[in-house]
Amino acid sequence: MELQQNKITQVLDQGFSFYQCLVILLCFLIALLDGFDTQAVAFTGPAIIEAFNLEAKALAPVLTAGIIGMTVGAMGMGILGDRWGRRNTLMACVFVFGLATLLTAYVSTLEHIFILRVIAGLGMGGATPVLLALAAEYSPSRFKGLVTTGVLLALPAGAMLGGLLAAKIIPIWGWQSIYLIGGAIPLLLLILLFFILPESLQYLSQKKSAQSHQAITLILNRISRESVKLSIHDYQNNQIETVKAGHLNSLFQQGLAKTTLAVWCTYFFNWIAWFMLLSWLPTILKQAGLDPLQAPYASVTVNAAFILFALPLAYYLPKLNTIKILSFMFVCGIGIACALGLTILTQQWSLIFVLIALAGFGIGGQQLALNYLVIASYPTEVRATATGWAIGMGRLGAIAGSAIGGMVLAWSGVNGYFFTLAVPLAIALICVITLHKKQQPTYIAEAN
Repeated sequence: MELQQNKITQVLDQGFSFYQCLVILLCFLIALLDGFDTQAVAFTGPAIIEAFNLEAKALAPVLTAGIIGMTVGAMGMGILGDRWGRRNTLMACVFVFGLATLLTAYVSTLEHIFILRVIAGLGMGGATPVLLALAAEYSPSRFKGLVTTGVLLALPAGAMLGGLLAAKIIPIWGWQSIYLIGGAIPLLLLILLFFILPESLQYLSQKKSAQSHQAITLILNRISRESVKLSIHDYQNNQIETVKAGHLNSLFQQGLAKTTLAVWCTYFFNWIAWFMLLSWLPTILKQAGLDPLQAPYASVTVNAAFILFALPLAYYLPKLNTIKILSFMFVCGIGIACALGLTILTQQWSLIFVLIALAGFGIGGQQLALNYLVIASYPTEVRATATGWAIGMGRLGAIAGSAIGGMVLAWSGVNGYFFTLAVPLAIALICVITLHKKQQPTYIAEAN
């Protein structure tokens, strides 16, 4: 397999072919729709509260439901992606979150919304690690970090698109319209995926069958400008020892244990803060006195800022010390959270929205650096598993952040909410500081 793997790398590293770009584009579109559906409850939340005549804290179970599903999906589907292949796993995820989101538009009780959000979360959470791994594997080696960043940015871009649509169409067609759009488009995209999306070359290269050999040859000839021929003898007999795919214990072998624990811990507390902000921001601003029709623009602002800050980050991350840039982000996030706590009651909306935009860097931007760290820290054989479990730890934090948001808001008010937001950011900062540079495995240096 070593000879075959070298040949795969040589073909992929020739540059971006049309076929490679098409695969990456499909991954981007899936992530865009994933981000749209993930944040659907956040920007439809105020309308749902009004439609069902609820108190704000009653929305907490629905906000938490999707994240519960995402946690299970990210952990489980990442492993399935390594075991059963990226293509089939990814298509299954798109079908699940598309259908569940579409059905949400037709329910009439909060309990049914809760159930469907859990089911949709399984697909949304499962799709993310698999599509990130697939996009990276079809990229030239020197552009893997850039491609991963670009695909990752589709998640906040989808959320931003949802916020813009929510502000325009909910007053006309109601909150259900968001779920009709968020469900129908993924199901239509599934048709393209069935006919176009290929299997992972790295996954296929681990198989010994003639069918896998034929599939690899076909894919490489779609990518390469020249005819590619692989020896079936070399394919079947030149095996190299690799990390066993699809098993959690592989994340604690070959010096990965300290990095795995540190990344998980940082993800957990960062996502507590990020989802306390994302899930409750429109509702908090409405309670602080902002026009309810303007509240969805808060989600647009924070996600647009996340994308804006991510572009230079994507360029500089390979050149900077990951620990230092993460520490700087968390310090900024703590300051921004405290500043929002001091200004939110003044109703100086221009200043407040500037601070919300800065939160896209100081509270959300860490996810970009962490995902880069995860992708760069693990070999291909366990990359989907590693990404899935790292995101899964983050999802556990997201569950906590979304669940406690309503209680924090009820107990401390809108200004106390933002002061509380600084606490998990401070804990995450401590976790990052404990991850000393010498603990990072050699995969990072090679990727950079």
